[in-house]
Amino acid sequence: MALAAETPADRVDQLIILTERLTELVADQALAFEQHRPQDAARFVEETSKLANVYRHESARIRANPSLLVGAPVLERARLTRATEAFDAVLARQSRALEAAKFITEGLVRAIAEEVANQRHHGAPSAYGPTGERTAKPTDGAAITLNKRA
Repeated sequence: MALAAETPADRVDQLIILTERLTELVADQALAFEQHRPQDAARFVEETSKLANVYRHESARIRANPSLLVGAPVLERARLTRATEAFDAVLARQSRALEAAKFITEGLVRAIAEEVANQRHHGAPSAYGPTGERTAKPTDGAAITLNKRA
């Protein structure tokens, strides 16, 4: 999908709208992660993905052919530059929020795994037979898998 711009001015205007909407969506996602509510970020994923693909495609087209913007009003091009800078800042914010969420999640998984391991090795109840004699160690049947790359 590409922009349907007929003139450089039209292309710049559409890019500004696209960039500002992406900035808004990514800021909302970052806020959801900052508030420890990643489930709230999920509602933005589809639209963000579609718009990000258009943005990526248009950015590549302009890098390959800068003349697509030649003739657009200087003030509008400056506005696009400011919108792009704001978008970059929000992307950095989202990256920090995602890194923090990943750090917290990894810590929780590690803590749970350690607790399960402790329970298995130290806190496992003893098993006794019908006459009160100790029987073979019971197994709890629990399993846990850790993926250190997650």
